Amino acid sequence: MQPQVITLNVNGRTHQVALNPNATLLQTLRDLGYTDVKNGCEKGDCGACAVLLNGEAVNSCLVLAWQAEGAEIITNAGLGTMDHPHPLQEAFADAGAAQCGYCTPGMIISAKALLDSNPHPSEEEVRVALSGNLCRCTGYGQIIEAVQMAAERMEETRCKGQDAGGER
Repeated sequence: MQPQVITLNVNGRTHQVALNPNATLLQTLRDLGYTDVKNGCEKGDCGACAVLLNGEAVNSCLVLAWQAEGAEIITNAGLGTMDHPHPLQEAFADAGAAQCGYCTPGMIISAKALLDSNPHPSEEEVRVALSGNLCRCTGYGQIIEAVQMAAERMEETRCKGQDAGGER
């Protein structure tokens, strides 16, 4: 197959990429250096490769890269920085929800999509939203606690009329 050149917008940066039409978004993001997008199963079962695609959490291993052309792609690294972490990133650290850390970026992306559409989720709604993300290190208790902690912090920030932190 002939490589084709596409334009991807990742974390606010534009990339011109020559790729084979069957290249997945996961492979392409990793090739571009976005190592926060983890390669777990390449079957859509684990959620480690989750990214926001126009605000929706998707498993990047199930998306062909050319399908994301022109879309806004956000990875965990695009949510915040070490100096200005997103409230979800901060809450995961504060709640000890990271454990080995491999699943954490995908968990945070799925939680971000949830909180964007439902700023006050119940514990059950958090569990459902994260049901596509597998973690072998925890019983999910600290992860759910972190998402609810972030939701509370983001609400407090909204009530104060401030930016919710992070870059996105």
